[in-house]
Amino acid sequence: MSPTLKFEIDGDAPPIRLDLFIRHVVTDLSRTEVQRLIRSGAATVNGQTIITPSAKVHSGDRVEFDALGSADADAPPIPQNLDFRVFHEDDHVIVIDKPAGMAVHAGAGRRDGTLVNGLLARYPEISELEPVERPGIVHRLDADTSGLMVVARTPEAASALSAAIKAREVDRRYVALVVGKLINGGGVIDRPIGRHPTIRTRQSVVEGGKPARTRFIWLAQYWSGGKALTLLQLKLETGRTHQIRVHLQSVGYPIVGDPIYGVALPKISLRRQFLHACRLAFNHPVTGETLAFDSQIHDDLARVLAQVQPPSTMPWGSAVGQRDGLNW
Repeated sequence: MSPTLKFEIDGDAPPIRLDLFIRHVVTDLSRTEVQRLIRSGAATVNGQTIITPSAKVHSGDRVEFDALGSADADAPPIPQNLDFRVFHEDDHVIVIDKPAGMAVHAGAGRRDGTLVNGLLARYPEISELEPVERPGIVHRLDADTSGLMVVARTPEAASALSAAIKAREVDRRYVALVVGKLINGGGVIDRPIGRHPTIRTRQSVVEGGKPARTRFIWLAQYWSGGKALTLLQLKLETGRTHQIRVHLQSVGYPIVGDPIYGVALPKISLRRQFLHACRLAFNHPVTGETLAFDSQIHDDLARVLAQVQPPSTMPWGSAVGQRDGLNW
């Protein structure tokens, strides 16, 4: 019998779709998986089973969710043949391009289909690394964020990479499409992030939160349905939970398609946030060689750009991941 997760909607929280609420609380599940579980009868609201993912929950509601598959949470993950692209591999590190919808490792509600399951099938030696539930993982991407990650194959590499990330020596860049018109240029968002003061399942810019800095540069301007859209490249200086998504929302430029912090536009068909880890650069943990990788946006994001009006100046394809000359 799987354990049941229990939540009470905070008193000041606005109404929210049941699937979005659960998806944000159980971050290791994709929205599609949450919807499937709701339809199977895994969720109750105030003691009543709800099978409609779009049903609204309100302040004061008690939500229970049967996190299927989490009963054996301490069991080591199993190898599975999963599809993801490997950019680089050697005896110490692996660089992969994670597809959207794939969680990095198991969590509440998910025991398989994760990146860790796929890595174990290709690189069984990482099963010797600690912690057993996420061997080799030194940083993460949200399940619905695609793009580049580095994974360690040895304890020494894991330790060195973790230290480099903490020291801000790993160059991690993302591309995002946001609602709003930004002028050509760039800037820095320097705002502390912590748990939302009333909606406890969200992150927010809050006084007394953990320091968080995100740099951004302008790539291109688009238009859709009379709304201005801006394509940005962003560079993380810190790695707080949902940092880019929260920072962009806080300055009035939410990410297109983000179900929690962003907006959905009627003329744009997208089942996740328009956020892709486009560049990863670091010093090899053993040889010291500088390794740098670039990943173009995935097909679902490219289709979005094909749906909107062309950019007013530079084409996105020549800009993403290739702005090294700017003062980051």
